Amino acid sequence: MSQTRKKPEELRSHRWYGVKDMRSFGHRSRTAQMGYHRSDYAGKPVIAIINTWSDINPCHTHFKQRVEEVKRGVWQAGGFPVEMPALSLSEPMQKPTTMLYRNLLAMETEELLRSYPADGCVLMGGCDKTTPALIMGALAMNLPTIFMPAGPMLRGDYKGKYLGSGSDTWKYWAELRAGNITEADWQDVEDGIARSPGHCMTMGTASTMTSATEVLGLTLPGAASIPAPDSRHAQMATLTGKAIVEMVWTDVKPLDFLTAASFDNAVTAVLGLGGSTNSIVHLVAMAKRAGINLTIDRFDELARQTPVLANLRPSGAFLMEDFYYAGGLRALLGQLGDLIDGSARQCNGRTLAENIAGCQVYNAEVIRPRANPLVAKDGLAVLRGSLAPDGAIIKPAAMEPRFHKHTGRAVVFKDYNDMAARIDDPALDIDATCAIVLQSAGPQGAPGMPEWGQLPIPQKLLKQGVRDMLRISDARMSGTSYGACVLHVTPESHVGGPLALVRDGDMISLDIAARRVDLLISDDEMARRKAAWQPPPPKFTRGYGVLYLKHIQQADKGCDFDFLEPEAKQAGTGEPEIH
Repeated sequence: MSQTRKKPEELRSHRWYGVKDMRSFGHRSRTAQMGYHRSDYAGKPVIAIINTWSDINPCHTHFKQRVEEVKRGVWQAGGFPVEMPALSLSEPMQKPTTMLYRNLLAMETEELLRSYPADGCVLMGGCDKTTPALIMGALAMNLPTIFMPAGPMLRGDYKGKYLGSGSDTWKYWAELRAGNITEADWQDVEDGIARSPGHCMTMGTASTMTSATEVLGLTLPGAASIPAPDSRHAQMATLTGKAIVEMVWTDVKPLDFLTAASFDNAVTAVLGLGGSTNSIVHLVAMAKRAGINLTIDRFDELARQTPVLANLRPSGAFLMEDFYYAGGLRALLGQLGDLIDGSARQCNGRTLAENIAGCQVYNAEVIRPRANPLVAKDGLAVLRGSLAPDGAIIKPAAMEPRFHKHTGRAVVFKDYNDMAARIDDPALDIDATCAIVLQSAGPQGAPGMPEWGQLPIPQKLLKQGVRDMLRISDARMSGTSYGACVLHVTPESHVGGPLALVRDGDMISLDIAARRVDLLISDDEMARRKAAWQPPPPKFTRGYGVLYLKHIQQADKGCDFDFLEPEAKQAGTGEPEIH
């Protein structure tokens, strides 16, 4: 990475502010209109702070304060901070799924950085899709970039027990439906499960992706593990603001240091954390934006050698607050040892090995040594077979082992509404050995590939004590979820993949050791069903949805838009003319 320091006239923002012409007069006079004196910005790096705060995003409620702390760091380091609000993808609130809008935030981030006088940027995110979206957009522009993670919320509380986001929601919902807890108990869970700012405090998608981002080198060391309400999180925000100014002067850009080894490190860390299956679709898309071909098969290769060391829900017992006190991500990376390439460079100019030097584990039950892993390997697994020719995903660490090799009779639901209407019907022909199949839940079919993959267990089986079943869909699953759920089946049913052809009574086999999921019908029968299949009507007829359906790729390709990949770029810099 460059050690030469830029001169003020070499700043990108100089084209807006430093030129002596009529247009620059307009830029300077309008900046004065906002109350800034020329000495506030002249010859200084302009830092775009892309802030995904909104009133409807509970994970980012503290961002109003954190953005001021980032600005403080920028000012102190001699930069000029400019806050730019961006689309806030609120995982609990936005329907049908934030995944539908991940690429929209990525586009907005890219265009904000392209069209305004930004020399570098601080990305403020954390709630599930905000992290990959912000980074995808920033990688496309390749300005000096640093990410400020939102941090996990505090542990939930219920009658003296710790509650974990999502994981305990599903657990107690099942107990309520089974009649084992009361409505009053359920209300107590609701009141105590989310009690501070911050994203999910289980090892869900949010902590998985912020941790992967730190390993990639796009945050300050240790940033992803700090709980949101902890005063050290506010300190980290200010240090982030200071760091980006130095990165601009030394021209440290993400594509200068992100390599295939960087992404292997991120995948290995995700596996060691027992991270979310959603990480696959996001990291594949992020890598492609960096010009790196990360495939789902690479996840599987690394999973075969990587132990799960983080004893965190949903795979384990503890929560992110415990993880931070136990030493955090840096300590876990230290335990992974030679599975991590310590020579990978980071945004602060150091190597990953330098950034984790001296880390210690303070609680070996939370962060296990390699000699005593939570799971020896296969935290995630990639499946193929006649039901998923282009791949499917499962999380063996978060399911009952008896389903690792299983054959069951298919009970098929054509879409989510069909499932919701019939799943608890006492007359439904289903038992604990069956495979629940949900169609039309993929990128185009749902639309947006929602987190419907942890399909509900029928109430009559819950009352019999059943808590896990084989479940198969082209949907995703919340990183806080658990169970024998085959996800991301590709090609999806909406485009005529084999999942669309499954019928009630078909036998489906799962064999994790063999990495297979198969529909046990003859090739001739498969061909007959395929010939009779009719494509369903599109889900959108106007607006962003039409653009989405036209250009969205399948899950194994990262669900990015085809026209946003690096190879799709046209000749030229993509920089705006200043007129």
